[in-house]
Amino acid sequence: MSTEGRRWFEQRKEFVARAPETDGTPERWIKCPSCGEMLFDESLAERMDVCPHCQHHFPVDGPTRILQLADPDSARFHDDALAPVDTLAFVDSKPYAKRIEATRRSLSRNDAFVSASARLDGLDVEMGSFDFRFMGGSMGSVVGEMITRVYERATARGVPAIVVSASGGARMQEGVLSLMQMAKTCAALGRLKDEARMPYISVLTHPTTGGVAASFAMLGDVILAEPRALIGFAGPRVIQQTIGSKLPDGFQTSEYLLDHGMVDHIVHRHALRETMSQVLRLLLKRPVRDAAEAATSP
Repeated sequence: MSTEGRRWFEQRKEFVARAPETDGTPERWIKCPSCGEMLFDESLAERMDVCPHCQHHFPVDGPTRILQLADPDSARFHDDALAPVDTLAFVDSKPYAKRIEATRRSLSRNDAFVSASARLDGLDVEMGSFDFRFMGGSMGSVVGEMITRVYERATARGVPAIVVSASGGARMQEGVLSLMQMAKTCAALGRLKDEARMPYISVLTHPTTGGVAASFAMLGDVILAEPRALIGFAGPRVIQQTIGSKLPDGFQTSEYLLDHGMVDHIVHRHALRETMSQVLRLLLKRPVRDAAEAATSP
């Protein structure tokens, strides 16, 4: 995981307070880190975890992201049983094996990626999404294998692939076994394009850094990004300390990358599903439907 991604993961804290009880059930409130407004968590979830006051995009877990994009009842999840192992017997502040087990118990997930076969606006797709809650969305052997399988299933079925990234990068606790996932995933993506000739849409969310940004995340036929997402290989603090110079304002935000030709479009989360439908239909040479048609599609 990159230094910037690790710092973001460690420093982010949700403010949780108890509101006056009405029916004996305490309510949870979250403070928006951008504008400071207090938001009721259920209302925030109804808005796809976007602040209604400043449009700050809160993190979204992997399964929720899949369900936000997929047509209702169309997602068939895969590979949930795959789980990481401590091949190197790695120890930092605590043993990697204990870190994995604690995170698995906390999240009831085996690793930092979720994949599914689904439909998006009636189009068959293979999709996957990172879950940043699991060790900062870091990419180890299992995550790399799951991403590879997304591309392999898309190749076998002859359908497009979609991956939503939110990651601090390669998982340092797995050493070179983690780094090799960069080449492995890119090779599988190459086969999707060469053999199946199917498109791949990459969605970059906050943060997308390290080995994930340096591999498949930046290889989409179309690259979409959420507003104000941090995107880059090394974080801006690391770069500034290394070169000893002040960086431009907004450096490595999605807006900065759009201005410099690194992403194709910045899309608000509320418009992401519709935008992806339009992009896929154009790439697949299918009729593009307007917003009203897409909203009433099964």
